[in-house]
Amino acid sequence: MTYKNYRVSLPKIAFAVFILFTFNAKGQSTVWTSSKQPLQEIEQLRKLIKAPVFKNRDYNITDYGAKGDGITKNSEAFKKAIAACSANGGGRVVVPAGKWLTAPIYLKSNVNLHLQDNATILFSQDPKDYPIVFTRWEGMECMNYSPQIYAYGEENIAITGTGTLDGNANNEAWWNWNGKKSYGWKEGMPKQTKARDSLHVLMHQHVDPRKRVFGDGHYLRPSMLQPYNCKNVLISGVKMVSSPMWFMNPVLCENVTIEKVNVQAKGPNTDGCDPEACRNVLIKDCYFDTGDDCIAIKSGRDEDGRRIGRPAENHIIEGCEMKDGHGGVVIGSEIAGGARNIYAINCTMDSPELDRVLRIKTSSSRGGIIENVFMKNIKVGTYRDAAIHCNMFYEAPGRFMPTIRNIWVENLEVADGGEYGVYVHAYKESPVQHLRLVNCNIKGVNTPIKIDHARDVKMENVKINGSPVERPEVLVN
Repeated sequence: MTYKNYRVSLPKIAFAVFILFTFNAKGQSTVWTSSKQPLQEIEQLRKLIKAPVFKNRDYNITDYGAKGDGITKNSEAFKKAIAACSANGGGRVVVPAGKWLTAPIYLKSNVNLHLQDNATILFSQDPKDYPIVFTRWEGMECMNYSPQIYAYGEENIAITGTGTLDGNANNEAWWNWNGKKSYGWKEGMPKQTKARDSLHVLMHQHVDPRKRVFGDGHYLRPSMLQPYNCKNVLISGVKMVSSPMWFMNPVLCENVTIEKVNVQAKGPNTDGCDPEACRNVLIKDCYFDTGDDCIAIKSGRDEDGRRIGRPAENHIIEGCEMKDGHGGVVIGSEIAGGARNIYAINCTMDSPELDRVLRIKTSSSRGGIIENVFMKNIKVGTYRDAAIHCNMFYEAPGRFMPTIRNIWVENLEVADGGEYGVYVHAYKESPVQHLRLVNCNIKGVNTPIKIDHARDVKMENVKINGSPVERPEVLVN
């Protein structure tokens, strides 16, 4: 079974914004000289990100035969309710209190999937319930298990309410496919390694993505939520737990609002929110306590990312709280299409199991340009590895030199840091450029600064372990 595919056009206004934010009249890259510039850009961007509005009509899944007993499989009821809602111009598909077991849900245009108080959508653990669709898996295009909520080429879609999306993953289902004993895998059990390696080879060989067919017998776990090539997406208010893999993974989407979402899981690769090659994204007032990156901005892996050539651009991350995770705000590692105009403001982070505050990870197998990254008003209790972490050697090297430039961090307060304050590991041929820290106070780190290759590093009113950092350039190899 496969879902029908659609295509959407790229709006002219977003292209104009890209030109406005990224280049000046001479086509040169941006170098901010004051935080006033990115703050103005944020306000311009806010005006472009509008949550979709839906028709005032409800379609209750119980009217289509659904039973919220946690045992009855309600796949057909969800399908019928969504189809009726979309066919009649849209509205809300209402999920009332109860536990509603289902196979993956396909979300159609003009439909708001609304979870009321004490409603839980519980996704099936049976791989045979998961149709094969065109998807991305770790930044690579392929045919694989459907995400638990999926849409392709749709417009005006939403998941809202105060209920829970339960991916139903644990060490007995889904997570053990990771192949690690800490997640339930035992010798002789199936795991994803062979299929993952095969997908890498197919990508390197430029095989048509629709001929890269996986699914049953390959053990590549689905994500929880993946709108693909969609426009006007809203995810608001819901709680998400126990995803098989990444939680929210919008791909090639435009105008995305994610607000007041609570994400919790400690499974393998359970990233909280991974917008991939998306444009105009707002992630606001969300809570992340994850087994991997809290927010990871992506644009495709290696050949696929370069072939599609769509950067992640124009993202606002605001008012979010991060607990456990490999990184709070992360760019990469699947970032071959590049990233630009990424703004994170007024966030809090605090956990001994949080590795990094701002993490940029790429490699010369990726290439691409990461530029115009702005953070301001970030309060951190503790973390384990580094407050600012830029690494161009995340995976095996290749022939595509990455670029990292124009990074501005202001008003970063760390009460009790980890190993590093600032860590930069870059190529001599491609040093990190235009790194600014302004009004930052980082306490309790073992190594204040470790930078090998960087150019134009400036720190203004920065203290690490109580000592002013007056000439950071002397610390660069």
